[in-house]
Amino acid sequence: MADHRLYQGSTYFDLILQGLRRWPEREAIVDATGLGLSYAQLERRIWQIARVLRDAGLKRGDGVAQLAANRVDTFATMAAVLANGMRYTPLHPMGSLEDQLFILQDAEISAMVVDVPYFAARGEELKAGAANDLKIYSLGPSEFGMDLPVLAEQAQPEVLDDLPNYEDIAWVSYTGGTTGRPKGVIMTQGSMAAKSLISMAEWQWPQEIRYLASSPISHAAGFLLIPTFLNGGKVYLTAGFDPDQILDLVERERVNTLFLVPTMIYVLMDHPRTRKADLSSIESIIYASAPMSPTRLKEALELFGPVMLQCYGQTECIHLTMMRKEEHRLDKPARLASCGKPPAGVRMALLDEEGVQVSPGEIGEVCIRSEAVMRGYWKRPQQTAETLAGGWLHTGDLGYQDEEGFYYLVDRAKDMIISGGFNVYPREVEDVLTAHPGVALAAVIGVPDEKWGEKVVAVVVPKTEGGADAEALIALVKDRRGAIQAPKQIDFVQALPQTSLGKIDKKALRARYWDGSDRMVN
Repeated sequence: MADHRLYQGSTYFDLILQGLRRWPEREAIVDATGLGLSYAQLERRIWQIARVLRDAGLKRGDGVAQLAANRVDTFATMAAVLANGMRYTPLHPMGSLEDQLFILQDAEISAMVVDVPYFAARGEELKAGAANDLKIYSLGPSEFGMDLPVLAEQAQPEVLDDLPNYEDIAWVSYTGGTTGRPKGVIMTQGSMAAKSLISMAEWQWPQEIRYLASSPISHAAGFLLIPTFLNGGKVYLTAGFDPDQILDLVERERVNTLFLVPTMIYVLMDHPRTRKADLSSIESIIYASAPMSPTRLKEALELFGPVMLQCYGQTECIHLTMMRKEEHRLDKPARLASCGKPPAGVRMALLDEEGVQVSPGEIGEVCIRSEAVMRGYWKRPQQTAETLAGGWLHTGDLGYQDEEGFYYLVDRAKDMIISGGFNVYPREVEDVLTAHPGVALAAVIGVPDEKWGEKVVAVVVPKTEGGADAEALIALVKDRRGAIQAPKQIDFVQALPQTSLGKIDKKALRARYWDGSDRMVN
């Protein structure tokens, strides 16, 4: 049968060009190096870098990886790769050498771009461990690669007519690897475009966007750039998270939009300067990547005002649910534990192990359908079939829906603890622990135990030394959640291990208990 689809929709690169060409004279982006470009200048920069990559012999479908801090050329390089119809793979700035070398090989990368001076040492290590035929560029002069910005300035930009198609692979982005080797997540030009259009429609943008990205734009923070450009806003890039730098930019530039992971919000709230700073320009704080403690979320609402917007997602699809600003209700404190509702363009169901939708109030696996969902895992057909079984993206997260239609996550299916034959959901215990005024962070895991099968162990970061007592915390959980959920053991630490994506690394946390004892190894 003939295919009568004349047009499948906008590609991700279509949206990039539309945004840049709407406002050619406006300031588009500025980074910590002092480089600032207008919209027209940024488009020219993209075509120059695209020309350099083509002239080097790279072709459509080739993989290009980049390890870079937040800077103008980080975005321009990504866009140039897409303009050429190539595959883009970001290397996370906090990733391990082992994982990054694995990704270069697994994703069949033909060229790599490394930021200098931030990652000069890692660039040398990657060059030493990678394939000999890998083309290597650096953002700045280096001993290991060709200086891409210099080459770009010498290149004559060529605007291409043969642009990528809707089903072309745009990104192969790797998961955090908390449950094994990182997996490459395939995003097409179409799925990336759908992701941006959902963000455009649903993320309650200010009238004149001044967006500050302090977490890596190679990952979640980068997905706010296209909606910002389509709305004619300005992007401010910092090379890392520094609360003083954020406060300076908010006060000086009247920044009104921030993207932060919960751990960053906690640091910003606890910073001595924050409560004295002029935060009146802030209209949106979009938080994502990990659950936020309801107690600390209440503190954030009291400090920053009704500006908090939650996005719950994962590498396989950043849009699972969202909780809008007005849905963060201080008069409904239980609501602050919710992850909200699906945005436009996302259909959600909670399914049991047989793929049947559970009744309201019952716990099931969060599953969604959307154009923004990944097309599969790179070179992993079996895992693709399992994760996309029945036409649903199976997230591996467990949750339930309340009578008002709001969804609540209880935990990752793999993190659930079975203690004495009963299910214990760590997230529920963690929320009780972080409600204690002496607790800054908490992580709950299951540890093998002869009597219980698994015993509930809580690893706690106190706000001040001696600010929390183990017996009092156990009693608090017992009172709020019952004896089954109460930790059998609480260990106090100065910090919790984190993945490269800013989430608490429970895989690393569990490993610390397998040293021949059942005590935390500091």
